[in-house]
Amino acid sequence: GEISAIAKDYTDSLHRTLGHIALISDRDAIVASSGAGKRDYAEKPLSADVERILENRQTVVLNLSAGLRMIPIISDDRTETYASEIVVPILAEIIGGLMLINRKAGTDMTEVDRKVAETTASIVGKQMEQ
Repeated sequence: GEISAIAKDYTDSLHRTLGHIALISDRDAIVASSGAGKRDYAEKPLSADVERILENRQTVVLNLSAGLRMIPIISDDRTETYASEIVVPILAEIIGGLMLINRKAGTDMTEVDRKVAETTASIVGKQMEQ
């Protein structure tokens, strides 16, 4: 509950700044979403792939142009529509995750996208610890 109170402002800012679909989850489900198709993700449970990434405390950047397989964000996801993804854990004893998705063919997640996602996840995590 606590994370959803602040998450919407962050997803709105990320979407406005980077242009990607932005999602924030708690450990189990999406709590905030911004961008095209945001209603498709609202309050949906996370996929096993994303849960595993968050549990392993790793950042994952996937670009279709690099030949990488996209992973489902939510359990009933259609990954064939994705061109690129980033999944970053929000660490305050793993309280959730931050995901960026782009569906526009040929659009890659860049190093800047990764850094912005990691920085935002760190800020959200620190806010949750207070």
